[in-house]
Amino acid sequence: MKPMFFPDDSQFWYETLRTLGHITYGGGDFGEVAYTSQRITAGDYDSWHDEWLATADRVAGYARTTSGVSARDAYLRASNYYRSAEFFLHSSAGDPRIQHAYELSVQCFREFAALSTPAIEPIEIPYEGTTLPGYLYRPATDGVPRPTIVMHNGFDGTAEEMHFFGAAAAAERGYTVLVFDGPGQPGTLHKQGLTFRPDWEKVVTPVIDYAVEIPEIDHDRIALLGVSMGGYLAPRAAAYDHRIAALIALDGVYDLGDISTSPLPMPREEAERRLRSPDDPELDAGLAAAMASSPMIRWSMEHGMYALGAPTPRAFAAAYLDYNLRDGVAELITCPTLVCAGQEDGFFAGQPEKLYAALTCPKELLAFTAEDGGEAHCQSGAQRYAVGRIYDWLAKAMPAAQ
Repeated sequence: MKPMFFPDDSQFWYETLRTLGHITYGGGDFGEVAYTSQRITAGDYDSWHDEWLATADRVAGYARTTSGVSARDAYLRASNYYRSAEFFLHSSAGDPRIQHAYELSVQCFREFAALSTPAIEPIEIPYEGTTLPGYLYRPATDGVPRPTIVMHNGFDGTAEEMHFFGAAAAAERGYTVLVFDGPGQPGTLHKQGLTFRPDWEKVVTPVIDYAVEIPEIDHDRIALLGVSMGGYLAPRAAAYDHRIAALIALDGVYDLGDISTSPLPMPREEAERRLRSPDDPELDAGLAAAMASSPMIRWSMEHGMYALGAPTPRAFAAAYLDYNLRDGVAELITCPTLVCAGQEDGFFAGQPEKLYAALTCPKELLAFTAEDGGEAHCQSGAQRYAVGRIYDWLAKAMPAAQ
């Protein structure tokens, strides 16, 4: 679709579309998003932060003056606006604005969660001597085991944002839902300094260990859903933990090394060697020039260094090489798998098709187009339609709640 805002800034437009898409599950109001967007200077990360923070503060202020449904709804919108406010600040991990906006986003979401019916329960999942934060959505606290969806976000999204990316929709359909932030995602990155790891099964396995102790979770009907980079992480986990009964990659990712190497004017083997080299000033200079010329590359590199714990752009690009399902890993997935694809995905174009081709399990490729409004990355802007199609598939692949 043509940009409604920021016509010459695809980066700012996509993040605005992301928030517009969240409106359908209560994550915004069109007028609030439009007013805020019109006040932002395109390409200016400080302006983006300041205007979203001001809107979030105003909406949260209103939530504190009211009660009941009005407070619940306002807290949810404020949480999403605070999430957006700190999104572009990660070039400097010590920027106090990051923690300020993030903490307020979580606080507002937890206020919303407590006011929800049934209440959404904050949880802490044991993980390697620490914990992973998350949320449990129970259709009812009656101890009856139900089909369950475990879900997580990707490269830059929060557990709280998963409310809009599938949790609310699953709860509406009677599923038990467990949402969590793993290493590298905001809940662990901001608080514990945990960074991403490619062997995501080491993250999901303890989450499922925790889940199977919950009475409302049916051990034999646990689906796993991963969003964005989660479209690599979730399949990686499903390859090794066969308690997962169904898998949803929203959108599918096969090899993040393609993202690192395809822009480089050299064969892949040489690109990998040079990215992993202890010293390559020429390539370092080329990456710096690319960041200077492209705001999208600049942000991706800066956030990637932050979230993967990489000291330089080249170190981040080299780390990405380890995030792949090649060499027979995808073929280890045995459960029914849905791979989603946006026709105009600006981040992982072609990756869903590669993942789908490599799978040997029961599988389906679900493509979204401009006609249905879901052509963007993760189907932002068409979330009710997208989750409808996704959960229609899941109802057949794994028996749905009655």
